[in-house]
Amino acid sequence: MRRMLGMLAGIAALAATTADARELRIAPGAPPAHPSHSHLYSKLAELLPEVSGGNLTAQVLGPEVVGLGQMKDGLQSQLVEIGNLLPLYFPADLPNMSLAGELALSGREPHAMAAAMTEYMVTCDTCQEELKKFGVTYLGSGSSDVYALLTNKPVRTAEDVKGLRLRSGGAPFSRWAENFGAVPANIGVGDTFESMSQGVIDGSMASIGDLLSFRLVELVKNITFVPLGTYHATSDFTVANTTWESLSAEERKQLATAANEANVIFTQRWGYEMAAEAKAAAEKADIEFVEPDPAFVEAVEAFAEADKETAAKVSQERFGFADAAERVARFSDLVEKWTGIVKETNSDPQEIAKRLDEEVWSKVDFETYGM
Repeated sequence: MRRMLGMLAGIAALAATTADARELRIAPGAPPAHPSHSHLYSKLAELLPEVSGGNLTAQVLGPEVVGLGQMKDGLQSQLVEIGNLLPLYFPADLPNMSLAGELALSGREPHAMAAAMTEYMVTCDTCQEELKKFGVTYLGSGSSDVYALLTNKPVRTAEDVKGLRLRSGGAPFSRWAENFGAVPANIGVGDTFESMSQGVIDGSMASIGDLLSFRLVELVKNITFVPLGTYHATSDFTVANTTWESLSAEERKQLATAANEANVIFTQRWGYEMAAEAKAAAEKADIEFVEPDPAFVEAVEAFAEADKETAAKVSQERFGFADAAERVARFSDLVEKWTGIVKETNSDPQEIAKRLDEEVWSKVDFETYGM
């Protein structure tokens, strides 16, 4: 009888905890096949109850409710409480994050780029001010694999790029395309399949994972692995300030802890695992892997290095950053720092998450952060 009463008491306590739990509306802005849905937001929904002892839970809203292009409105209207915000969609509103995004072509190591972006944003006073003005709190970034050319025509040399219409994910990729004589098309990633199938574009400068996430495996005929950089200018977990302010300092810390772990899992998936799976899918689909000419690779690397200066100039002209060059140097230093740390950890996601917590999040005062 005592055992039964104990069990009933336990069930009642669990029910009370569940009833009192704060359920947060969270939105990846991408379909289930994309790692930002499957390994970022679904992972946060899994981790939150564990980290918070059941006090925080989450409901994932699909892209049919809020897509990436509507994320700003979704957060500001409180339809979404935590959303996947891509700053390059809103450069005028988030110039500091856009500056880091302007350095996309320099990305070579996904975990290092994601960690550098995270530390840069958390420790930058003007970044925090702009986020507060925007009405959100930042909880870390992730990164894609190193972008490649996914095309319907073989690209081996710089000459082969000329005249191609290529989907661009932002200004630095557009600069790259124009430099090599291609025509950049500013098309949302979700529209790539339709645009390519209709002949509007000849391909995309993108993660090879898009073969799976957006069904491009059905259309792409050639893949050229020239290092086009990473998509790391992300605000993976962007919390509406009304929501952030309603949480206790302990709950904010719990949310940040879950977000930090999910961010690294996401980058591991998007930057490494999915890239390998997509490559295998491409081989099965008889997509040709084109070996780039060494002179082409050299030209691409040289342009990426020179583009750092362009990124600083663009940021100074567009956003009024008198110290744009110093900001670019700061971000580059952080990339170098985290490239070393990733190497030290042998690219172990758990160790990287631990180091991020030690280097960044353990130093945050959650009574004041984002306030």
